[in-house]
Amino acid sequence: MSALMLGVIGLFIFVVLIFMRMPIAFAMALVGFGGFSYITSVSSAMNMVVMELFSNFSSYSLSVIPMFVWMGFLAYYSGIGTRLYIFAYKLIGHWPGGLAIATQTACAVFGAICGSNTATAATIGAIALPEMRKYKYDNSLATASVAAGGVLGVLIPPSVIFIVYGMATEQSIGKLFIAGIVPGILLMFLYQITIMILTGRNPQLGPPGPRASWKERIRALSGGLGEVLLVFTISMGGLFAGWFTATEAGAMGAAGVLMSAVLGRNLSWAGFVRSLADTTRTSAMIMLMVAGSIIFGRFMAVSRVPFEMAAWTGSLDLPQFVVMGIILFIYLILGCFIDALALVLLTIPIFYPIAIDILGYDPIWFGVIIVMVVGMGVITPPVGMNVYIIKGVVPEVPLEVIFRGIWPFWAAIVICTILLMIFPGIATYLPALLTT
Repeated sequence: MSALMLGVIGLFIFVVLIFMRMPIAFAMALVGFGGFSYITSVSSAMNMVVMELFSNFSSYSLSVIPMFVWMGFLAYYSGIGTRLYIFAYKLIGHWPGGLAIATQTACAVFGAICGSNTATAATIGAIALPEMRKYKYDNSLATASVAAGGVLGVLIPPSVIFIVYGMATEQSIGKLFIAGIVPGILLMFLYQITIMILTGRNPQLGPPGPRASWKERIRALSGGLGEVLLVFTISMGGLFAGWFTATEAGAMGAAGVLMSAVLGRNLSWAGFVRSLADTTRTSAMIMLMVAGSIIFGRFMAVSRVPFEMAAWTGSLDLPQFVVMGIILFIYLILGCFIDALALVLLTIPIFYPIAIDILGYDPIWFGVIIVMVVGMGVITPPVGMNVYIIKGVVPEVPLEVIFRGIWPFWAAIVICTILLMIFPGIATYLPALLTT
């Protein structure tokens, strides 16, 4: 059996294991080790695992993951998300659909210190959904707006997916972070325009809430947005200015959130302990996925599947953007079934060489595009992770009701992706400034 055929069979076995509900990290490691052993030898596979895992996990750069993850959990347990939503609610909650519009603002700002789509959706959803239901918002609009808003958590820096993509492709994490800022803000505005259009056509979908006084708005501003701006300025500002490495920026951000929470007496001892436990659990999960993807990637390399796909793609007599569209469509389909982080780790060895070496796209731009497309997957049936998280927040709302409201926001992500393809400078302009 040829190595190429074995690689194809390995991909098929991997998909079968996923549908059998084997954890994705273990499925990647098992298929990768078995395939590598068959092509070379068991002893070579053992040596590969030992050398690759040691060289990667002894790397200082990998410590960036627990730092930013802990910063996100500290923000979650200290109630920063609650105060952010109150600020946005006081500012524009009196507009038609204003609570849903405010939800997008809160998701974007909370994403600036969280870095997780699931944590953003869960945190803001627990705060925003009771308020929207109180003012008789349509269940479909209310739940879908929060589920879609969670995507902003992985697009606006810091983002765990950007970190993992940067390590897998050896790209600057700082440049990836800054590349996500403008697309993230653009997507937030597109979400808000979508809500305005929906409520403009049918005001009963999102009746306006009460108007807050300017005194209440200023009080909410000082209580919610100030600490976020301070933390973002310290961690991300220092990273962009070249004062910190990515790991140091994460450490400074976590220290800033912790100091703010302690001084404001917003974090209990139990919350502090839970933040450490959740950080350990999440970081271990990410590390396992990284380990599995390394082993699987080496199997893909020796099977020559990525190289044959790259050669086949290069031989296609199709415009560059059509080939990229095919790649993004594959990501979209896979994203309906596979977790976003696992999907990035699984597909990078296959599609990254095609996009960069064959099609000639910018690797930073490609990273933003991939995060955007896998963001579609977390709100797309049948396995839209954010939708199931919102279902957990409001279990009485049927899943089909949430999914029905998702499609206008899904269309907004498609529009944002198309704009990024037509105008790549949306993502590449700010990173280019770091090198000038």
